[in-house]
Amino acid sequence: MIIPLQISFRNMKASEVVDARIREEVAKLETFYKGIMHCRVVVELPHRHHKKGDLYHVRIDMTVPGAELVVKREPSLHAEQRQVDSEKESKSYEAHAAHKDVFVVIRDAFKEARRQLQDFARRERGQTKLHLPQASGRVTQLFPDDQYGFLETPDGTEVYFHKNSVLNDAFNRLKIGSRVAFSEELGEKGPQASTVRAIG
Repeated sequence: MIIPLQISFRNMKASEVVDARIREEVAKLETFYKGIMHCRVVVELPHRHHKKGDLYHVRIDMTVPGAELVVKREPSLHAEQRQVDSEKESKSYEAHAAHKDVFVVIRDAFKEARRQLQDFARRERGQTKLHLPQASGRVTQLFPDDQYGFLETPDGTEVYFHKNSVLNDAFNRLKIGSRVAFSEELGEKGPQASTVRAIG
C-alpha cells in the first residue's frame, strides 16, 4: 500500500532532493506499522539566524486507526540542562549545527516516527513485557512541548519516557516529583520506559 502523503515547505523553496528523501523515509514506515492512513510532513525554516545560519524544523503528522501521532524535530538545547555550565556553550553549538543539515533533521524525525509507530503497534496488540516487573520512580524532568521527560529510579538511574508511553493520557498531569510505576526497556540511547503509570 502506498501511504497518502502530503509534503509542505514553509519559508523556503521546495526541493526535489529533500522531497525524494522524505518519500523514501515514508515508504520505510510501513515496515513498522501497516495501518498508516495518512502522513503529512512539513519542512520549515522558522527564523533566519545571521550568526547561526538556517535551523530547520521538521514535523511529521501520521494518522493511524484511532490516533494521530506527531513528531517534531526542532533545535533543542534540553540536553544542556543536564550539563555543567562550562559545557553549555559547546553543546549549544552542536545542537544547532545538527539542525543546519536538513537531511540530518529529516533522518532524526523519521527515526522518532518509527519508534512511535512501534510503540503504537505494541499497545494496539496489547503487548506488555510481563516478564519485567514494574519498577517505581519519580519524574525529574519534563519537556511538554517536545512530549518527553525523564524519571529517576530509587538507585539513581535516569530513564527516558515519551508522552505516548504514559498510560491513560496522563502525560499532561505529570509534574516534577510525581511518583510513577514503569516498565523499562533498552532504547537506542539507553534505558527508556515502555509504559509509565502515575501512582496516586
